[in-house]
Order: sequence, then C-alpha cells, then structure tokens
Amino acid sequence: GRSGGGGTDTAARSTRCHTSELRATVGRNDPGAGQENFPVVLTNSSGRTCTVHGFPGAAFVDSSGRQLGPDPKRNGDSATTVTLRPGQSAWAGLTFSNPEVSGAKTAPPASLIVTPPDERDHLTVRWTAGPVPVGGNSSSVFLTVLSPGTAP
Repeated sequence: GRSGGGGTDTAARSTRCHTSELRATVGRNDPGAGQENFPVVLTNSSGRTCTVHGFPGAAFVDSSGRQLGPDPKRNGDSATTVTLRPGQSAWAGLTFSNPEVSGAKTAPPASLIVTPPDERDHLTVRWTAGPVPVGGNSSSVFLTVLSPGTAP
C-alpha cells in the first residue's frame, strides 16, 4: 500500500499572504500608445512562503487620505495563484490614459493605497509620478490580476 498523505494537512492551512507579510512598491512607468503603465508590486517580506490570487485593490488618495477619483476597473480575469517565497514578488498592471492626451480632469495624489487580494488592511505607497485622471473623458484607471515577478 501507499504510505502517508503527502502533505494534505498543510494544504488545509491558509497559505494566503496577509497584508502584514507584504511590502508594496510602484515600479517605473512604461508609457505607450497614449497610456501610462505602472507595475504595482507586492513583495513577500515575511519568513514564510505564501500565495496571492487575483486582483489587488488600489486607490489614489490625497495627503489627508481622501480618495481621488473612482476605484480602478478590473481588466482581465484569468487569475492564477502566485506562490511567493520570502523575498519574491508579484505585480499587477495599473494603467490609465495620459491625461495630457485624453483631456481628463486630473489631481496629483499623495499616495496609492494597495490592498492585497482577500485582505482588508492596505499598504500605502508614496505616489511620485504626477497627476492622474480623476474625472471626465477617459478618466478610467485599470488594474490587472497579479502575475509573478516585478514587471512585464
């Protein structure tokens, strides 16, 4: 006969990364075709392996923490579970039309708040990339599912 369960007990425990185990950063803009494209990176800063799956939450806020513009729209739906060993990262694409091209109403956020999938607590990243669209034509901000690594 076969012996042992081969780790089925550990699969029952939650392996999800919690906000307290992650660090958030925003990578360099990779503009193209009138779009601004930023990788929002979540890095496992804990001592254990954990997983992320799906879309992070994100919102631009001013210096008093008030949200600027609507929540980003989700773009795509083929989420996979990303396993992060300590120090490894996953990224989601944050994309919006260049406001100088689209003519959207803009505001300069102080920060981007990022909420890991299935978590309630958020991480705050200082926003240094200038004004973002908050209203009017082409003001939508889009966010993709998390993928392994730090950028496309």
